[in-house]
Amino acid sequence: MKKTRALLPLGEFEMLVLLAILQAGDGAYGSAILEQVHQRGGRSVARGALYVTLERLDAKGYVASRTEAGPPVRGGRPRRYYTVRPTGLALLRRSLEALGRMREGLELGLKHS
Repeated sequence: MKKTRALLPLGEFEMLVLLAILQAGDGAYGSAILEQVHQRGGRSVARGALYVTLERLDAKGYVASRTEAGPPVRGGRPRRYYTVRPTGLALLRRSLEALGRMREGLELGLKHS
């Protein structure tokens, strides 16, 4: 009998990173992901913290990466591009739905005026 690994809940920053990858689309590499997290998520994050999280998401099977040659401006240094795998997308969807359910019916100043 094959054991299936239970999907662990995503943390807030993991959700932000997955959403940032989706927002960045085909151009989802480190700096573009950081920019999305900063602009859309309102968070300033150290580059190292982002890469640790990307490695963790990759180890869990939630993201995939590919390396491509960088532009001449960067001296051709390679860039690692990230995509969200179907498992990561499903877990992100479930996490966001759970947050939505928890928020339902709450006034407590959570609505924008």
